[in-house]
Amino acid sequence: MLENIKSPSDLNKLSVKDLNKLSEEIRDVIIKVIKNNGGHLGASLGTVELIVALHKVFNCPKDKIIFDVGHQAYAHKLLTGRFKNFDTIRVKDGLSGFTNKFESIYDSFTAGHAGPSISTALGLKEALKLKGVENKVIAVIGDGAVSSGISLEGLNNAGSSKNDLIIILNENQMSISENVGALSKWLSNAITGPTYHSFRKSVKEFLSSKGKIGEKLLDLAHKIADGTYAAITPGVFFDGMGFQYIGPIDGHNIDELIEHLEALKGLNEPVLLHVITQKGKGYTPSEDDPRKYHGISSIESKKTKGVSWTNIISDSMIELAKKYDDVVAITAAMPDGTGLSKFYKYFPNRFYDVGIAEQHAVAFSAGLAEGGMRPFVAIYSTFLQRAYDQIFHEVTLQNQPVVFLIDRAGLVGEDGATHHGVFDLSYLRIFPNLIIMIPKDGRELADMLYTAYHYKEAPIAIRYPRGNLPYLTAKRACKKIKIGSFTEELNYGSDFLILASSWLNNESKKVIEKLKNDNIANGKLVNVRFIKPLDSKLLQKEFKKYKKIITIEENTIIGGMGSAILEWANDNGFKNDILRLAIPDEFIEHGTQKELRKIVKLEENEIYKQIKGFLS
Repeated sequence: MLENIKSPSDLNKLSVKDLNKLSEEIRDVIIKVIKNNGGHLGASLGTVELIVALHKVFNCPKDKIIFDVGHQAYAHKLLTGRFKNFDTIRVKDGLSGFTNKFESIYDSFTAGHAGPSISTALGLKEALKLKGVENKVIAVIGDGAVSSGISLEGLNNAGSSKNDLIIILNENQMSISENVGALSKWLSNAITGPTYHSFRKSVKEFLSSKGKIGEKLLDLAHKIADGTYAAITPGVFFDGMGFQYIGPIDGHNIDELIEHLEALKGLNEPVLLHVITQKGKGYTPSEDDPRKYHGISSIESKKTKGVSWTNIISDSMIELAKKYDDVVAITAAMPDGTGLSKFYKYFPNRFYDVGIAEQHAVAFSAGLAEGGMRPFVAIYSTFLQRAYDQIFHEVTLQNQPVVFLIDRAGLVGEDGATHHGVFDLSYLRIFPNLIIMIPKDGRELADMLYTAYHYKEAPIAIRYPRGNLPYLTAKRACKKIKIGSFTEELNYGSDFLILASSWLNNESKKVIEKLKNDNIANGKLVNVRFIKPLDSKLLQKEFKKYKKIITIEENTIIGGMGSAILEWANDNGFKNDILRLAIPDEFIEHGTQKELRKIVKLEENEIYKQIKGFLS
């Protein structure tokens, strides 16, 4: 059946019975492909019937559907002409794992971060209104994302705008009890029906015609209606913000979804439809453990050996907390992804998951630091961008000793442009007081956490990539690292100098060996483990010795480590030849880390070619 769906308009030919069969087929395809390619399985399995109903009722792409994050949108891709290519999802040059406005006219907005769908949908709706276009705009947002700061800002503005914006709140935590749900379902059917709205309109017109007495009666009627409605539904919050709240309803009942969505089309006010779905529906392992199956790795990724950088963070944090009672850990809805769920089992009273609220997480951590605690904030690089102002105002300006554990720094792979952590060095380096560390391996990472705890004079950021590395099993006590110190890794010759950071130290060693064995040149390698402050003493020595300098980093070329070295050289009167190897000034799409690093020329053979050309 799915093969014959070339566009959403093809759904008009199908009965509700057919749509249910189609939903089962969509679920089967999603499970098969995502088990192989990896991706966000749970949320997309839970929204199949909802998306089928949305495309049955609304006329896309004239009507606009904006999916928050994009985790939920796999069924949307399958129904909008991308079935034949769906097996390429999250594969290099294939379909994006999120909605992408450059991929399809049916993707109204590119998504990847949680929370902005209400704001962007409201802006799009306002633009259509100003142009005199009456098409509908629908935002589909999950219950986790709706609690984020930007969602609440969007709700506040949308409710007061009086635009006929439709928000679908997809709740997949099953937090509404059956009796409340049944009552709300009955009430929802009543208030979306034409009889109710016709009656309400007639009463309003009648009372409005009766002068001041009618106005008083109308105001009293509103108060009675609002009070009664708020008392018997879970929508008092949304109703108070100016939305017509409807629900909750069963998000897997296509007939019921279509009935409510058809009714909503006729309303000319902000509406919030609350649907209840089961995360991972149709795939038993995901139903039983929705946290584990929120996002799964591809078959290829599962072959990777070694221990992840994140696991080293987890173990190191636990060891620190065992020794020091003031160590606390904070994350923003990512306890598993950041490795802190294990910390929580040991220290539940010193662990804080603040939800999808990175701004709050950083400001909250600054408060903890002011109160004498040692907060370690673990947030993905791409998500830390959302707390930029709090890093400035609450942390660095006030010199609070907060430690940022910046996970997924660099190219992350299949999640693509919205998730690559390639900007953090550039946006953090400008802040006074902030110290920035980059470990070359797991042992150095553990030492950096130990150092960060004991250095209480300033805030510290430690960035590390996604993936695995060989774990040094030999146990030894962690050592303090001298702030701002580099390490000399290889000292073969005086032809050129490589200044490398993170895992690129290992690639650089291979390149130096190869250049030496090919009788091209002998070089030296220095590990730049501090971006701020730089090791000025060592740089002075090396810049006097080497004319040819190469910087290598996994950050955008603008404003990163290479830029810091260039600035230092200029400020200190050096005019050496400097080659910067980094992420180019463009957004990098999805693919495996190995594929992407080759594309941006940050792997052994590509680095070799560039340095060979530079030396000649």
